[in-house]
Amino acid sequence: MSHQGIVLGAIADDFTGATDLANNLVRGGMRCLQVIGVPQEAVNLHDVDAVVVALKSRSCPVQDAVTDSLAALEWLREQGARQLFFKYCSTFDSTDEGNIGPVADALLERLHAHQTVMVPAFPVNGRTVYQGHLFVGDRLLSDSGMQHHPLNPMQDADLVRVLSRQTPHPVGLANRAVLAKGAEATRSHLSTLAEQGVRHVICDSLDEQDLDVLAEATASMALVTGGSGLGQALPAQYRALGWLEDIAEPGRLASATGGALVLSGSCSRATLAQVADFVAKHPDGGFALDPLALAEGEQQQQQALAFARQRLSDNAPVLIYASADPEKVKSAQASLGVERAGHLVEEALSQLAVTLVQEGVGRLLVAGGETSGAVVSALGVTTLRIGEQIDPGVPWTQASLPGREAPLSLALKSGNFGGVDFFTRAFEVLA
Repeated sequence: MSHQGIVLGAIADDFTGATDLANNLVRGGMRCLQVIGVPQEAVNLHDVDAVVVALKSRSCPVQDAVTDSLAALEWLREQGARQLFFKYCSTFDSTDEGNIGPVADALLERLHAHQTVMVPAFPVNGRTVYQGHLFVGDRLLSDSGMQHHPLNPMQDADLVRVLSRQTPHPVGLANRAVLAKGAEATRSHLSTLAEQGVRHVICDSLDEQDLDVLAEATASMALVTGGSGLGQALPAQYRALGWLEDIAEPGRLASATGGALVLSGSCSRATLAQVADFVAKHPDGGFALDPLALAEGEQQQQQALAFARQRLSDNAPVLIYASADPEKVKSAQASLGVERAGHLVEEALSQLAVTLVQEGVGRLLVAGGETSGAVVSALGVTTLRIGEQIDPGVPWTQASLPGREAPLSLALKSGNFGGVDFFTRAFEVLA
């Protein structure tokens, strides 16, 4: 164990995807830090085995994604990372221009590596790959609803074909029949493909055992790519290689202190159910923000702030939310424009977070990917220590903030994640 530096360095193409991967690495037995963007200052990596760099490179122009990813790669190599992981969504969100293929090509070239694997599957969340075709539950990706995605519509489930449109290099397949023969046979198959000049290999995966086989076959590769499912399988292989010690509590955080606050900007079906559950349990505990009222001036935000202060002074749970049913959302968007309606909500929730954290909130739960990003940015959070999982894909995290002695406990939830009682149970998990 003389190796100095981290074992795994990951580059994630969005914020909540980074947290999802970090959560799985902790569950696999690694102490993990998530950094937001490529750090410009020194980061304390004492007692850290893996670092995930969260970028905003999923839907940006190809060249920006490549530039940012290469900057993240260089920083992770400076921290001594033994293996690199390019993390993208388990639904392979991309267009015919990229960004998965071009980023993977650029990373391979910088590493002077000749091949990588593509393992988007996350079977526990219903994302599987068979004969190179991606399924969401029992539906092909192209019939799953993802064909209507506003930014990256996925109209082809054949990932070999999808990726071949994004790279000039050959794309191959490691299918289920190969994986069924074990890690050695899979490694041999990858070598044969490499000799044929195949740079990218789409990998079938139907269950956790397939991910274990792939992790064993690829743990020594310079670069692996995929969803967060592979992230949970890799730590066991690092231990087998002698790169990683057995760690009793990889998700151990400092004791949580301070008031508890929930901020919700997501309008997903799961989040609406979570809001309804919280309000049913705490009839006086929720305050609804309305974009139309926010557009008229400061008054509603001040009312929300006063409401939160009163609840917090009584040590009572508090929820401030802009989550509303689709008709109400459409009405606000029609009046204000989609972008302005969203911006007003994010700005209001971000400012409430900043003020209330300064006033003593120490446990903060944020629902919604865009809202999470806005709140983290407003608070000036640059690193997150990853703690125990609350629900699949959502761990507690902790951030150190300037001028604040105790760390801030943060749970950042993308809209569709979490059980119906998430807003109340999360704080019980933390306690």
